[in-house]
Amino acid sequence: MKKTKTKKYIFSKGIDDYFTGVNNAWKFVTLFFKEVSKKPFHLREVIHQCFEIGLKSLPLITLTGFIVGIVFTKQSRPSLEDFGATSWLPSLIGIAIVRALGPLVTALICAGKVGSGIGAELGSMKVTEQIEAMEVSAINPFKYLVVTRVLATTITIPLLALYCSFFGLLGSFINVHAQETSSLLTYYQNAFSSISFLDIFASVAKSIAYGFTIGIVGSYKGYNATQGTRGVGKAANQAVVLSMFLIFVEELFFVQISNWIRYF
Repeated sequence: MKKTKTKKYIFSKGIDDYFTGVNNAWKFVTLFFKEVSKKPFHLREVIHQCFEIGLKSLPLITLTGFIVGIVFTKQSRPSLEDFGATSWLPSLIGIAIVRALGPLVTALICAGKVGSGIGAELGSMKVTEQIEAMEVSAINPFKYLVVTRVLATTITIPLLALYCSFFGLLGSFINVHAQETSSLLTYYQNAFSSISFLDIFASVAKSIAYGFTIGIVGSYKGYNATQGTRGVGKAANQAVVLSMFLIFVEELFFVQISNWIRYF
C-alpha cells in the first residue's frame, strides 16, 4: 500500500512539474514580446550578438553545407541514372537544399553551437548571481541578456540558412561538373528553374522560426538554471535537445502548410 501511494505521489508530482514548466515557459515567451518593443533597445548588444552567432558560425556552416551538397548529389545520381534522368539532378538538388536541407542543417548546427552557448553563458551568470547584480544596478537583465540574444538568432539564422543553401548548391555543382563538365551558370539556372517564390518564402519563414526557437529555448534554460555549476551543464544540454526537438516539429508543420498552399 505504501509503495502504491509513493508511485502515485511521484506520478502526480511529475505531472505538476510538467505543467508548471509549461506555464513558466509561456510566461517567459510572453515577457519577451512585451519587452522587445520597449526602450532601451540595446542595438549595440544586438549587433555584437549577431557577430558572435553569425560570423563565428560561418566556417562550420560553409564546410557543412558544401559537404551536404556533394554527398546528396553522389547519393542521388545512381537513382536518376537508372531512369536516364541525370539532367534533372540540378533541379532535384536545388529543391531539396532550398526547401529543406539548407534551413534544417543550419538550424541543427546552430542549435548545438549557439543554443548550448547561450544556455551555458546565461546559466553561469545565473548561478554566480550576476543577473541579480544587474537588477541591483538598475539594469533590466531580461531586456539586456535575453531579448538581444533572441533577436540576434532570429536575424542571423535565416541569413546563415541562405548562405548554407548557396554553398550546398556549390558543392553539388562541383560534383556535377566533375562528371558532366557543365558550367556554373547553367547549373544554377537549372537548379532554380523548379524553385518558386513559395519555396524561398517558406525557407526564410521556417528559418526565422528556427532562429527564434534556438534563442528563446537557450535563454530560458540558462536564465532559469539552478544547482550551481552542475545546473550550467544541464541547462546547455537541455537547450540543445529541446531546440532540436522543436525544430523537427516546426519542420513538419511548415511542410504541411506549404504543401497545403501549393495544393490550392
